[in-house]
Amino acid sequence: MNLFNLTGKVAIVTGGNGGIGLGMAEGMASLGATIVIAGRNREKAETALATLRGMGVKAEFVAADVTQKAECQALVDQTEALFGRVDILVNNAGTSVRKMPQDITEEEWHYVLNTNLTSAFLCSQIAYHAMKKVGGGKMINIGSMMSLFGAPYATPYASSKGGIVQMTRAMATAWAKDNIQVNAVLPGWIDTDLTKRARQQVDGLQDSVQKRTPEGRWGVPRDMSGVAAFLASSASDFVTGTAIPVDGGFSIAM
Repeated sequence: MNLFNLTGKVAIVTGGNGGIGLGMAEGMASLGATIVIAGRNREKAETALATLRGMGVKAEFVAADVTQKAECQALVDQTEALFGRVDILVNNAGTSVRKMPQDITEEEWHYVLNTNLTSAFLCSQIAYHAMKKVGGGKMINIGSMMSLFGAPYATPYASSKGGIVQMTRAMATAWAKDNIQVNAVLPGWIDTDLTKRARQQVDGLQDSVQKRTPEGRWGVPRDMSGVAAFLASSASDFVTGTAIPVDGGFSIAM
């Protein structure tokens, strides 16, 4: 029995056109999964699709604003129309506004919460029905070190990522009876476009993260491939409701 075989499985990755999302898509593609990238930047997605197709798997892009329920529904519907099923959902779409809490506007608060948390809820709710039709599935929600720690410049982001962990636990208990495992991944400091902006905005962040991380480096998107392969495959059939740090030891370091 090959626990790490995703041949015939279809995965949706929101925000999968780069960074952590693409790293996770590559992990699943390496096991034979078909990948559907959901996002708003078609040009950026074409580069990601070329990478995935170069691995010998089918991959397509579906344009979607996953903060909108109708577009989440269309995403799942189009995936089923293209490939006949949905087995895996990675809720990776995310953003941040870095300000002190007293300076955050109501619009910025809702923008971050809708992008990071509400989108994951809507996509999961809709994908649930598709997964139930095929006898089960895997949902992987992307949290953050900010699910564990506080930071003065990350109030809406941390709130959304803490919410991701609790939403994961609630959904895991609700949908276990349907053979759907729901887990969260908590990336550490990964070198992405989002963290590049953080390093521009937060003095000393580059060096402080590197010094605190036992592995002595920032992560790269491909560091997310292994945990995606595990959580998307049969190897994790008895793992649900957990939140796994992938952080080079950052969260356990003094």
